[in-house]
Amino acid sequence: MDENKDMNDVISDSAEAAAEALRSSAESLEEASSKIESTQFPSGEQAKEQWQEIVDKVSAFLAELPEYLSGFFGEYKQPIVTVGLIVAAIISVKLTLAVLGALNDIPLLSPLLELIGLGYSAWFVYRYLWKASSRQELANDFNALKEQVLGNNPFK
Repeated sequence: MDENKDMNDVISDSAEAAAEALRSSAESLEEASSKIESTQFPSGEQAKEQWQEIVDKVSAFLAELPEYLSGFFGEYKQPIVTVGLIVAAIISVKLTLAVLGALNDIPLLSPLLELIGLGYSAWFVYRYLWKASSRQELANDFNALKEQVLGNNPFK
């Protein structure tokens, strides 16, 4: 009997809480609807004035946009160029890998390219690395290229 009484108390408490929540929601709904009804929309002339103010602000912003962009680019030129070069390098690597993957799928082309690479490596060893005089020539060519790229004395 006590269990039924406790259960009835819990149910009645829950029902009272639900009823209170409904009353609160109804009051909020009435307040919102009264606010909507009391809202006055602008007349035709006021709407035109508001619209003209918005258009003026947008046109002023668009007129000053080139100045903003040139100032932004002038201030952050180095990071923008760096990010652009990094993105370009990533795209170039992905494109190169895609082309090589496509070439690798062509039958007999992959072994042919490997054979060409082995032949070139053998020629390079014979031409530049086999004899001491040709190694010296390769070192001189390398140093000349390094001077062209880095300049005469890069660490001054």
